[in-house]
Amino acid sequence: MTADRLGIGLAAVGRPSYITPGRTADLGAERAPEALERRTHTLLDAAVAAGVRYVDVARSYGRAEEFVAAWLAGRDSREVEVGSKWGYRYVGDWRLDADVHEVKDHSVDAFREQWSQSDRFLGRHLGRYLVHSATLESGALTDTALHRELARVRDRGIRVGISTSGPHQADAVRTALDVVVGGAPLFTAFQVTWNPLEPSVGPAAAEAAGRGAQVVVKEVVANGRLTPGTDDDAPGARHVVGLAREVGVPVDQLCVAVALAQPWAWRVLSGAATTEHLASHVTGAGLGLDPAVVAEALGAPEDPAAYWAARSDRAWS
Repeated sequence: MTADRLGIGLAAVGRPSYITPGRTADLGAERAPEALERRTHTLLDAAVAAGVRYVDVARSYGRAEEFVAAWLAGRDSREVEVGSKWGYRYVGDWRLDADVHEVKDHSVDAFREQWSQSDRFLGRHLGRYLVHSATLESGALTDTALHRELARVRDRGIRVGISTSGPHQADAVRTALDVVVGGAPLFTAFQVTWNPLEPSVGPAAAEAAGRGAQVVVKEVVANGRLTPGTDDDAPGARHVVGLAREVGVPVDQLCVAVALAQPWAWRVLSGAATTEHLASHVTGAGLGLDPAVVAEALGAPEDPAAYWAARSDRAWS
């Protein structure tokens, strides 16, 4: 396994606040747009040098699309592929203490507005465009008018898909797989939340890959719960951290390697905020784990409803 199966996601560096812990240590107090743009470009340089060729952004990741667009200027469009997402608006006004940081809207009007912005920034580099956190309740999987709009993007040669979150990810994936527009599947790209604490979407992700879709794994270290120095005392986290100690590797590297061992995973995202984190994930991509270790890492999952309830309660910082 090499770094070409890794991607880098910019949720943690495109805006000043996010739900990962340790941001004061990682980013410091200076989080002005210019500082985060420099950090983003440094991370992208390091990622490409390590062999990473996929970049993940979203309209709601603050100014991540703009930061990537500036970095891409003048580069060969074949050097990296960019995937972006629409369906949330960033409304945090670049404040750490904002009451609300993002607002969800899966309407046709929201798509038209956000697609024009993404296309303007990313253009020829954009390889996939996803509905951000599509659920059965959000309406995006049953709105035929929206599907016709998305099919126009698909027909430009861009993979259209969904990202998933919540305890019913598998239902969203399977529903999306059956959407057909113009005689062809509409959704052929998926970005799923999957890690040793929440692997429940795995069978549906495997079905998607088996039907020709490409599946990207996000939140592989559970938003920082499975990172070196974690103080997470939940039984599942203790199990994974203890296994990493037995194997003799940092827990984040174990999680990356376990995700890459899933045959349905096209790419696994690093959400690194520092080049040190990124280097650790690249090292994890090179680990060759015994299948028994992979199985053991998945041996103490949390109840999906409890996992997502706890995630929803995490503070932005």
